[in-house]
Amino acid sequence: MTKTFAEKSLKKTFLGMFALMSATLVLCNSCNQKKDKKESEKMIQKDHPVAKAVPKIDEIVPPDKRVIYLTFDDGPNRGTENLLRILHKRNVCATAFLVGKHVYGSKKQEQDLQLLRKDKLIELANHSFTHAHNKYTDFYKNPVTVVHDFDTAKDSLKLYDKIARTPGRNIWRLNNITVTDLKSSSEAANSLKKAGYKVIGWDLEWKPTNKMALKGNHEAMMKKVDSIFFNDLEKTSRHLVFLTHDQYLTDADSINELDLFIEKLQKSNRFVFRKISEYPGINEILN
Repeated sequence: MTKTFAEKSLKKTFLGMFALMSATLVLCNSCNQKKDKKESEKMIQKDHPVAKAVPKIDEIVPPDKRVIYLTFDDGPNRGTENLLRILHKRNVCATAFLVGKHVYGSKKQEQDLQLLRKDKLIELANHSFTHAHNKYTDFYKNPVTVVHDFDTAKDSLKLYDKIARTPGRNIWRLNNITVTDLKSSSEAANSLKKAGYKVIGWDLEWKPTNKMALKGNHEAMMKKVDSIFFNDLEKTSRHLVFLTHDQYLTDADSINELDLFIEKLQKSNRFVFRKISEYPGINEILN
């Protein structure tokens, strides 16, 4: 049967519309892929976004909220700039525990220190000068050397509030909290407290893989946060000190996972963020 001109014309019109829709779909998918790529690349841009408003830290925490203290050790280091970008993207405050010798490790590290000093979202605290040269057992055998090492970091970096974290050890020395993970470090920890240092450990650590990237994902970390609060495992009720390290924030996946972790904490509407100088009892004169 011979098709009429109208039928042929209708068929051509249909095929033309189908081709146009297919081309549009391909173009949209291409745009979405480019958009997703741009979103993932936001965290590695060189420019620092400006925080819309510095979070107020003098507000009373509502009874239905829990407090998260984001702390990052070993800076300035690889990943310090990426850390700052995440904090500014999410507009949250944190504490950087600095290693004195890292500041003088390179010109870049000196520049990173200046970025940290100028940043209103970050406060700086003492993580020793040498980081025990990573020989922790020997380091803590001599309490006098330990105190001297922290004093050197304090003076060289001008960290006069004496909030400190011990390298390689989860140690607490406040008036109301005394915790030592390894008994052999007790004398050194007591000496630091006697010298006026308020020693802060942590409740939860995001550890690295053997490739020095963040291990696991943000969802697993959220479950750990919830478990600690549910089982009342934090050192101070309703207050959780979170730890990870600047040097783990150098690959796109780690940067993205930390960003998503903070985003999820914010969107849950169950947590507030504070700098470690706001931790309960930390500003008391040590007994």
